[in-house]
Amino acid sequence: MRMMKNSHQVYELGYHIIFCTKYRHKVLDGDVAVACRNSIAETCAAYGWGLEEIEVMPDHVHMFVTASPQTAPAEIARTVKSISAVRIFTQFPKLKGRKFWGSGLWSPSTYFGSVGHISEETVRRYIQTQKERT
Repeated sequence: MRMMKNSHQVYELGYHIIFCTKYRHKVLDGDVAVACRNSIAETCAAYGWGLEEIEVMPDHVHMFVTASPQTAPAEIARTVKSISAVRIFTQFPKLKGRKFWGSGLWSPSTYFGSVGHISEETVRRYIQTQKERT
């Protein structure tokens, strides 16, 4: 992860995001997995998010994404899940009827983890010793 900046901010923000297919159906394989990966990569590029790593498993997706402070991790997940579901169901219409009748592709649950180059302990120690530094 590299340091980014804009006119008023300097940041290094990365998120590990995991989301699953509804009912944990193992449908993300072969062409569906390729379509999922491509959709997520295109969405991240279109929104200006850095897709550092991605792994599409049969029933879930792992993403490592970097974004500006204005972008909430929940917004990233919501956008990626929404756009990828529409594209996958458009490319593979039988999938919707077979496993996901009347519902979306993704489970509403999502895991978010922050990724950084320094540990929690380092941040705590830095904050606790601020008065000693002045």
